[in-house]
Amino acid sequence: MKKRLFAGLLCASMLVMSVTGCGSNAQDATNETTTTTETDASADATTEKYTVGVVQLVQHPALDEATTGFQDALRDKLGDQVEFDVQNASGDSANCNTIVNGFVSSDYDLIMANATPALQAAVSGTTEIPIVGTSVTDYATALGMSTDEWTGTTGMNATGVSDLAPLAQQAEMMKELFPDAKKVGILYCSAEANSKYQANVMTEELGKLGYSVDSYTFSDTNDVATVTQTACADCDAIYIPTDNTAASCAELIGGIVVPAGVPVYAGEEGICKACGVATLTISYYDVGYIAGEMAYEILVNKADPATMDIKFVEEVKKEYNADIAEALKVEIPSDYVAIETEE
Repeated sequence: MKKRLFAGLLCASMLVMSVTGCGSNAQDATNETTTTTETDASADATTEKYTVGVVQLVQHPALDEATTGFQDALRDKLGDQVEFDVQNASGDSANCNTIVNGFVSSDYDLIMANATPALQAAVSGTTEIPIVGTSVTDYATALGMSTDEWTGTTGMNATGVSDLAPLAQQAEMMKELFPDAKKVGILYCSAEANSKYQANVMTEELGKLGYSVDSYTFSDTNDVATVTQTACADCDAIYIPTDNTAASCAELIGGIVVPAGVPVYAGEEGICKACGVATLTISYYDVGYIAGEMAYEILVNKADPATMDIKFVEEVKKEYNADIAEALKVEIPSDYVAIETEE
């Protein structure tokens, strides 16, 4: 996998033979040997090639942006010294396992796991190849670690960047936008551990604000429409966390909630763009870029992922969907920025 150059050693051996035959130039030969060896050692360090496997759970804007940011960060630092094998699991966790097994068989230098099921497949598939996760909300939950066990690092061959936006603040934003709502439904995929984590936190936070809260879960894409219709019939407003299945079905959800007149507060921009009124969101490109910088530290500077702190994106943005807000007659505060839409 990694290419090593041995030109320095070859040059050194030839120069030693030259010194034996030409004693008067021994000092010059010694200087030349030192210079040549140092130059080639530097070349070896700067021309090493790396192959990185990227396993992405499903194609949707947020995860796509994270993958792009990750690749950009490594290319900015390594140029053509890094190659990527990007594969999409089409929303199937079993496909994540198959993809990871292929990366392991090929002995790739690093695996980037984009979304929680991808991370879980990666850590199950290898204890040797370093793993950097993106678009994972809570790493302790994703890796099955208890609160008492969690120290901010995984203690294994994995690290990464969280996509967690401040949930308490999102609950407060819902109260600001939908003050007359009585019942909020939380719509998410029951198969996604981090969605359940967000739902539990938001249930508590929204309860503190006086809302009645129920969860409405689907197991896969097949029952998204039915569950969404039920949530619309029961609730005054809906919250959708950073859920990959919901994101991949966001346009379908939008086709149900908007005609029903039920506003959605979304956990991230991509979902909001398709079906939401507003969001407090992070940049998934930034999630990926930070992960790429961490990957560089692992590949080039030999950082140990087991001891690298999970990182977070500090900047959050208040955004709104102008078309849906107008359709549902939701008044948007002036500190929100309209999401750009494609013409």
